[in-house]
Amino acid sequence: MRRKHSRRNGSKALVNTILAVICLIWLIPTLGLFVSSFRPASEILGSGWWTVAPHRENVTKDQIQLPKDTDLSQPIQVEDQTFSDEQLRSGVKASDGSTLVWENRRARLINVQEPGWVANTTFTLDNYEGVLTGKTYKLKQPDGSERTEKGSNMSRAFLNTVVVSIPATVIPILIASFAAYAFAWLKFPLRKTLFVVVIMLLVVPLQVALIPVSNDFASLGLNGNFLGTWIAHAGFGLPLATYFMYSYISQLPKDLFESAYMDGATNFTIFTRLILPLAVPSIASISIFQFLWVWNDYLVSLIFLGGQEDVQVLSMRIANMVGSRGDAWHLLTAAAFVSMLMPLAVFFGLQRYFVRGLLGGSVKG
Repeated sequence: MRRKHSRRNGSKALVNTILAVICLIWLIPTLGLFVSSFRPASEILGSGWWTVAPHRENVTKDQIQLPKDTDLSQPIQVEDQTFSDEQLRSGVKASDGSTLVWENRRARLINVQEPGWVANTTFTLDNYEGVLTGKTYKLKQPDGSERTEKGSNMSRAFLNTVVVSIPATVIPILIASFAAYAFAWLKFPLRKTLFVVVIMLLVVPLQVALIPVSNDFASLGLNGNFLGTWIAHAGFGLPLATYFMYSYISQLPKDLFESAYMDGATNFTIFTRLILPLAVPSIASISIFQFLWVWNDYLVSLIFLGGQEDVQVLSMRIANMVGSRGDAWHLLTAAAFVSMLMPLAVFFGLQRYFVRGLLGGSVKG
């Protein structure tokens, strides 16, 4: 007995350790993204996000001002030593053990650095202001110079994503709940055949249907607007949502429906008064999946909305930023974290139902 108990405890400890490692691996890049989104652009370009923690690094103890007319193409005299411009760019050891590196090359200003403990704890909201607004801001370069850039104005894309995601989540979940109730408890011709067709649609790749559906939408004038995107997301999400809801609703006690029928309740009354309240965990779980898929979707939005700026969603705008501003890490980190806020809020708001919904229908009785 003791041996079995010790083995069981050892298995639990191993599982918990593996889960902790997986969570840590997932958390580290997320933490790095969060920290980087608040760091000044000059520090993001010059050092990693982990430098916000105390670490050993060269610290500027003094500065040396060279004459303004110093020719950088020739050997540079720094006190009693001579260095090249390339050496001062990358940092060079002086005779006293200190490191000499350019602070501002144009101003001929050199930093004298020595090893010490330091933490880069300078944070700013400029990255988010640059992403969410179209304001013009100044970006300081590592060499001390400044350049002017215009913000991305992603607030419109954020609102567009909300407008797309909420109806594209509510519509298929509502229809799937009706369909799951019908397949589980109503008697009608070809019920099993239609349910098999729904299950078969789960294996049809999304990309196969994009071109024919897009052609049909173009003839109906649905391309380039939110209605077409809602219908597309609802259609592509219905098979999984219907199967998921059926697994839960079909396991509800039959006595509930018999009692309701004896009291004279209609199918609509049973669905609204019994099914929906009892199926809240399942609805919350599939809503998380559907919302995350729609929120992070790029392909469906690109096909059915197009590339017009006034209807672009976050995934499209961030993809454009990667293409046009691949070096603007301060904007990309802030934009990526903005795109994560709503999915995180939805998940943590519904997570108490998540496991209950996943396990719904797995145990009968």
